[in-house]
Amino acid sequence: MTQQSLDWWKKDILYQIYPRSFFDANGDGIGDLKGITKKLSYLKDLGIKGIWISPIFPSPMKDFGYDVSNYTDIDPLFGNLEDFDELIETAHSMELKILLDLVLSHTSTEHPWFYESRKNKKNSKSDWYVWADAKSDGMPPNNWLSVFGGSAWQWDPYRGQYYLHNFLTSQADLNFHNLDVQKAVLEVTKFWLDKGVDGFRLDTVNLYVHDKELRNNPPRPQGKHLDIGIFPTNPYAFQYHIYDKSRPENLIFLKKIRKLLNLYGAVSIGEISDDDSVGKACEYTRGQDKLHMAYNFNLLHKNFSASYIKKTIEEVEEQIGDGWPSWSFGNHDTVRAATRFNSPDALKPQLSKLLCALLLSLRGSPIIYQGEELGLEEAELKLEELQDPYGLAFYPEFKGRDGCRTPMPWNKNQQHAGFFEPSTSLVKPWLPIPKNHQSCSVSVQDSVKGSVLETYKTLCHLYQKDSTLQLGSITNIQARGNILSFTREYNNQQRFCFFNCGTATENVILPSKQLSLIIETETCFDKGTRTLRLKPYGFFIASKNC
Repeated sequence: MTQQSLDWWKKDILYQIYPRSFFDANGDGIGDLKGITKKLSYLKDLGIKGIWISPIFPSPMKDFGYDVSNYTDIDPLFGNLEDFDELIETAHSMELKILLDLVLSHTSTEHPWFYESRKNKKNSKSDWYVWADAKSDGMPPNNWLSVFGGSAWQWDPYRGQYYLHNFLTSQADLNFHNLDVQKAVLEVTKFWLDKGVDGFRLDTVNLYVHDKELRNNPPRPQGKHLDIGIFPTNPYAFQYHIYDKSRPENLIFLKKIRKLLNLYGAVSIGEISDDDSVGKACEYTRGQDKLHMAYNFNLLHKNFSASYIKKTIEEVEEQIGDGWPSWSFGNHDTVRAATRFNSPDALKPQLSKLLCALLLSLRGSPIIYQGEELGLEEAELKLEELQDPYGLAFYPEFKGRDGCRTPMPWNKNQQHAGFFEPSTSLVKPWLPIPKNHQSCSVSVQDSVKGSVLETYKTLCHLYQKDSTLQLGSITNIQARGNILSFTREYNNQQRFCFFNCGTATENVILPSKQLSLIIETETCFDKGTRTLRLKPYGFFIASKNC
């Protein structure tokens, strides 16, 4: 296998599928593997090369698959192993890669490993989870907090100890200080690699290892609470997370995963949420012996100014060394970008086009979240429609993640926007499909010149053919008012990229008259004066030989 083929992930656009909401092939209201297989041609036509599928393993679904009860099977909601084999075979025949979302930091408390571990302190798996005695007053062993609110420790009456859960109480953290645990999760990884998987998105990858001494996290001063991109009243933001995540021993285990993945030419994408997410992501990808890449959380926040994006790009470039970045504007945990960046309603389609152009112009692997290619906004759901335990816990200050997880609208003229097959009036989708999503459906936008979907197709296919955008260096990063600009360079080719991140028209003087336009929207160029007029959310990408 050549180095070029080993590095396929540096040149491919990835697309995240939230399987519950992509396409339902059996009409039960929940998307499934056969539904993904049926829509592979849509993704191929879009210009996607790799597909990241959120968890499909057996689970009690208290956190919708991120609470795994069996690592080596498929939850019946989504199908079975034969359906998965068909998906892999069909995808590979279409030259599409499949990546699974692997949740290794914790399991469901309904996993057989946990049932065994909680029995007593002397069984074969007694040390497979993070157990600790109560303090003398009965309180938990330290001040660690759950991301979902409250203490990260839950008392277990069977064992007479507390266990660690960084998320729901039903998601018990594995003890990665135990080498048998490391061996077991590596065997899980190998199982799916042998099934033909091309890589993994590794959930909460910096939370694998905890501080063995269980030391307290220090408090953050008032006014310096962590921006976790959700809402300020979550007490999780009140601490410096020094001892419950991102421990040095974590890197040792990641080298073991990387060594295994290299044997298969497979790739890893890390989810890294940290007090310094950029710095930690760079640390986890430098050296080519840990993660292949980690996506950047900074673009998942609410700030969309040219200066903020410039600062983020520069922070990555200054720290990443020989590592490789990855970028996205959305995923299953964040408010959809078309809503999060708070643009005027009339300009939201143009914003969506700009986000795609910018995403595919940054140095690093781009990830598109399902529905972004349609310009979908965050769905507004009523309390009684919510499913997400996170939202149910913090409503109404935080309405949870359901708003970005609603089903894909395929056909405006079909019941439930064509999410089902076969269509039936007896079943409803697991989450409702808003009316404004139906008006943005694939059937409405497909082959319509200038639509968000057609712009995504144009940009994705352009990216596939452009080595400079895929692999080039990024230099001359500037933010002047609302205009973000930079240059990509590779093999004596340059790409000059300009993006208007604001809602007012801006003028830019281009560096040369000898530029060949590649793609633009909402612009006007006066070649005589080299003046580029960028309308709100307009972009301009041009080429020049060095």
